[in-house]
Amino acid sequence: MCIHSSENNLPALAPIDLGPIDLGGGVVIDTPVILAPMSGVTDLPFRRTAKSLGAGMVVSEMIASWAMLRENQKTMSMAQVDGAGGVSAVQLAGCDPSAMAEAARIAVDKGADLIDINFGCPVKKVAVGQTAGSALMRDEQAAAAILEATVNAVSVPVTLKMRMGWDHASLNAPNLARIAEQAGIRMVTVHGRTRQQFYTGTADWAFVARVKQATRLPVIVNGDILTEDDAVTALRLSGADGVMIGRGCYGRPWFLAQVVHFLTTGERLPDPVLGLQKAIILAHYHAMLDQFGRSAGVRLARKHLSWYSRGLPGSAEFRARVTRLPDVEPVLEALDAFYDPLIERGVTRVRFAPGVANDPEPGMEVLAAA
Repeated sequence: MCIHSSENNLPALAPIDLGPIDLGGGVVIDTPVILAPMSGVTDLPFRRTAKSLGAGMVVSEMIASWAMLRENQKTMSMAQVDGAGGVSAVQLAGCDPSAMAEAARIAVDKGADLIDINFGCPVKKVAVGQTAGSALMRDEQAAAAILEATVNAVSVPVTLKMRMGWDHASLNAPNLARIAEQAGIRMVTVHGRTRQQFYTGTADWAFVARVKQATRLPVIVNGDILTEDDAVTALRLSGADGVMIGRGCYGRPWFLAQVVHFLTTGERLPDPVLGLQKAIILAHYHAMLDQFGRSAGVRLARKHLSWYSRGLPGSAEFRARVTRLPDVEPVLEALDAFYDPLIERGVTRVRFAPGVANDPEPGMEVLAAA
């Protein structure tokens, strides 16, 4: 689905040469601008939507290895591969090497192009309750055993996502990168925060340069990449080989393609025109209904519909309404009632930083350029 537009009066910058990353086994990331795994967000419909709009690699929601071994219906749905070309990864978390190895084999049997191991999740039930995720950064011996077991279990590449360390007193990501390289890991992604920071403060992109210097592996920088300029700055400060983007894609599954275009050409792509945005939203919404059923699909789609509408006049009222609607048809009617008048008037969306309350003031309209 093309998102290009001739309306482009924003300044151009010198392109950044991001070459393809060859992970071996026939897995190549042509342009390393990667959709981050996000719980409750990067489900199959969202990953397919991002792929249709230009994402070259997407990563599943984090899946617990023990849940994969039980092969329950929800877990198998989370691990389903999008089948839309490019590279599709399944991310696993766990603390037992044999369980991680078997879960990786199951994921590969289901079609995963690569396995990503999570050493970054900061939430208490994972990092404390299960001694998994970012907790493994505190035990390098246990971390090494998990990495080696997973690599030896599958024929596809295995990658690692981690943080800078547990806290600022133990910034051991560079050493873990060396351990990962010795274990056969093919690429590491570093979120520029510690576990104890959770998602507070700002990501330290410059720290990632220390990881890059510690290993010959490709390194991906992650955290707080909300604009094209953020991607450029993160790459220049870190020296990384690519970027992984999470919150920056909330309500903007086309953002990955915009970043790719900006990095390779120095030119900014505008957001899709509003009529195309509505078509993307409707396709995404129906895909969620198909994947999860009517009741769960309506409920799970609410956050996406809210994010899509940000930056449009009247969006606060739309969000308040659509998040209360209980069934499919009223939601579709609300989408028509909200988007169609804006499309007719030539209104376009204001660029915004996800997570920032900067909707237009009530009654304010932003008109598309003539």
